[in-house]
Amino acid sequence: MQYIRATRDAILKPLTTVAGIVERRHTLPILANVLLSKHGEEVSFLATDVEIQIRTTASLGSGVDEGATTVSARKLLDILRALPEGPEVSLSVTQRKATIQAGKSRFALQTLGAEEFPTVAVNESFSASFALPQRQLKHLFQMVHFAMAQQDIRYYLNGLLLVTEGDAVRVIATDGHRLAYCHTTLEGAQLARNEVIIPRKTVLELQRLLADNDEPVQIDVAANQVRLRFGEVEMLSKLVEGKFPDYQRVIPSGYRRRALISREALAASLGRASILTSDKFRGVRLALSAGTLRVQTSNAEQEEAIDELEVDYTADALEVGFNVSYLQDVLGNLKCDQVAIDFGDANSSALLTVPGDDSFKYVVMPMRI
Repeated sequence: MQYIRATRDAILKPLTTVAGIVERRHTLPILANVLLSKHGEEVSFLATDVEIQIRTTASLGSGVDEGATTVSARKLLDILRALPEGPEVSLSVTQRKATIQAGKSRFALQTLGAEEFPTVAVNESFSASFALPQRQLKHLFQMVHFAMAQQDIRYYLNGLLLVTEGDAVRVIATDGHRLAYCHTTLEGAQLARNEVIIPRKTVLELQRLLADNDEPVQIDVAANQVRLRFGEVEMLSKLVEGKFPDYQRVIPSGYRRRALISREALAASLGRASILTSDKFRGVRLALSAGTLRVQTSNAEQEEAIDELEVDYTADALEVGFNVSYLQDVLGNLKCDQVAIDFGDANSSALLTVPGDDSFKYVVMPMRI
């Protein structure tokens, strides 16, 4: 039976959409496959790792036949990428073998039965539903994703907290050493308060899939699942169980020392200083005095880097240490000309914000150097 007959690029688009979550090694071999379901000209592509599921459809079929099969996502992707652009590509299945043909090239791949493919069940009801433009949701994730923990034993930090309340949508990420916060508003919305933790892998995959346009993303939230639908794509993801830290208590207020600094100049200075740091020790010392910021670091080989910047700062002198990577991460994600950094004392967290924009806050813990 012929499943697909289309150009290479037309097949690559839906396949690339779903294949990102496919694990190379899994205890269930079928999870390395993509589920192809044909309903006339409509062909559905579905991939899952049991925690996340992505489905998309495209008009790639020929004839009125219906059927379903699974084939290796990675091999199919690699074959299509290796084919030339010109000839039409066909994919047909006979006696549990998938045959891909394009011009004089022919490949035969093993298939596994569609009935064995595990799919994620959609919740019957959702406690919160709202829509955001793709551009806006992508921006929210972009502003905080770098602060998510990676493989932390505190599993609730390996993701992003999504909070909805009234007309506000907030996202927060922390790894215990720094915290990033961003919010936006939905005009006319009156949402009940809801807090859920979206897994790290889901957030990163959404950043890859979301486009910079104003087409809506429909977001449905349940106690253990989130569903996102945009364009021809539907993503289902389990949520992380656990109690996220109280982010409101972490964000400092009332600080009286504020420095206004050029974002690019600070990023460049930190880049120069970080040359002498090591993987084991990423510390950098910031020394503030009237009109001047001195960036300083040293290492175990008695080497030292000192860099001075002009800043808008009029408070009393202060020296405080930070992990240089935590500062570089946030500066690399921002697009503004200037940043404001509020300081307490040498043992207090610093608060980094964008002048004139209260939607973003970044808290970084000090480091003893």
